[in-house]
Amino acid sequence: MNLLYFVWDADPVMFQIGEHGIRWYGLLLAVGFLLGYIVLGRIMKHEGYEQKQTDKFAICIILGCVIGLRLGHCFFYNPGYYLSHPLEILKVWEGGLASHGGAIGILIAIWLYSRRSKMPYFEAIDKTAVVVPLAGAFVRVGNFINSEILGVPTTLPWGVKFMRNWEDLDNAYVAANGACPDLNVDCLSDYMVARHPTQLYEAFFYIAMFFVFFLIYSKCVKGWKHGTFLGWFLIVLFGFRFLIEYTKTEQAEFIWNAPITMGQLLSIPFVIFGIVLVVRQYWKKGKTEPVANTTKDKK
Repeated sequence: MNLLYFVWDADPVMFQIGEHGIRWYGLLLAVGFLLGYIVLGRIMKHEGYEQKQTDKFAICIILGCVIGLRLGHCFFYNPGYYLSHPLEILKVWEGGLASHGGAIGILIAIWLYSRRSKMPYFEAIDKTAVVVPLAGAFVRVGNFINSEILGVPTTLPWGVKFMRNWEDLDNAYVAANGACPDLNVDCLSDYMVARHPTQLYEAFFYIAMFFVFFLIYSKCVKGWKHGTFLGWFLIVLFGFRFLIEYTKTEQAEFIWNAPITMGQLLSIPFVIFGIVLVVRQYWKKGKTEPVANTTKDKK
């Protein structure tokens, strides 16, 4: 029996306004976007862009990210329900965001932006990639406060017992034993065990990734072809996302018996795309350039 663990029973709602609650998750998401905007603004100012262009670019990224996060959750993880109840898609305050959808939303939003600006597509994405891990870290802390995206059981001393997320506990029970009547406490007690705090694993990794990639962008990216920075970013980020899924419970009910999780399946195309971008940079450099004829005719 594991006697070393933390009990997490935090209220995800900061305070109530009428029938609606203001959640910590929303605050952390806003702080992540704000800090990302500040860093992006400094990068673009250093590169000679006007504040007006920075603002338009940031708004485009935020809209693409939020829309992609929500639609990704709805259609990657529970398409049947949301196609039957389309108005539920609009209820972002009830939770349910998918980072892979956010990545796709950002890629599409920047493509639309680049068509109306003088900024090349891959240059714009390289800048965005610098700040994405910073915002992602705050999102994962919000997930931890919400007691969502649970890890698999662990006996490690930093395991966490999440006391509030009955829905995920019920899903875990159903997967193993069949239906649990009316979320009965006795029925689910065996599943209220210490689990990996995967949300915090990701948050710490994203913070470290932000500082490392910010340094790389500041020192190295000038000599790279546009898109190479993005390539390394995708390989590292979604390579990590593939591995971290081994510490998570499955979130997509319709692929319980699949050899890999939905999160891993969605990560593979991003890693492949990143490899293509990196190979593109070094393959171009490796090609033999024609040697110019500098020999002068002698008279």
